[in-house]
Amino acid sequence: MPTLLADAGTGSGDPDLGLLKAVNGLASDAPGWLDSLVAWTAEYGILLGLAAIGLTAWLSARRRPDAPVAVAGVLWAPVAVAIAELANLPISAMVDRPRPFVDHPEIDVLVPGKEDTLSFVSDHSAMSMGIAVALFLVNRKLGAAAGALALLQGFCRMYVGVHYPTDVIGGYALATAVVLLLAPIAMAVLVPLCHALSRTALRPLVMAKAPAAASGRRRSAAASGGRAARSGRRADRDRESDLAA
Repeated sequence: MPTLLADAGTGSGDPDLGLLKAVNGLASDAPGWLDSLVAWTAEYGILLGLAAIGLTAWLSARRRPDAPVAVAGVLWAPVAVAIAELANLPISAMVDRPRPFVDHPEIDVLVPGKEDTLSFVSDHSAMSMGIAVALFLVNRKLGAAAGALALLQGFCRMYVGVHYPTDVIGGYALATAVVLLLAPIAMAVLVPLCHALSRTALRPLVMAKAPAAASGRRRSAAASGGRAARSGRRADRDRESDLAA
């Protein structure tokens, strides 16, 4: 802890830079294999984990009684991320903030090839938090798990030296705003779309096939109803015959 506080103090009064140096400074004391693992996780691993959570959320949503609505909510996650990434293009160009290692060569960069890209806001952080918030609206447990990965993503982006803390926070804020503010409009479009798909050959994408036991119960109930109806008709005919006699 004293080492981290001392590293944070090297930001020369800039808490943003100080926190970055404190987190990035962990890389210099870590073994090479750990740095490589964090670098891979920061670039690809967490996004793959979020994709797996999203797939799980979709499979779960298909089995819910309100499947078309739930699937529409899951579908909103990647759509919201795409919108957030598009919104980041003018924001990034307007802020025009270089990567931290450009102005501070002492930063230990673990992910090469970022020199020509801008720092604010963090695309990876925005994607991660966008998926997390959107899934939380549909499935709180899976959304919370995705949120934990999103927080880890922000830490990893600072660890590898490619983003300031405010880049990460900006990504979180942008994605959250897009998901929450545009959700009513998105759901007004996606819910009818999913209901329409449920009436086509693409129904399995929206609604899971009913379990065999449930199908059997429905068939049994239908058969019982049919037998009751036939018995009722026979009883009516018998009564008519008695009246005629």
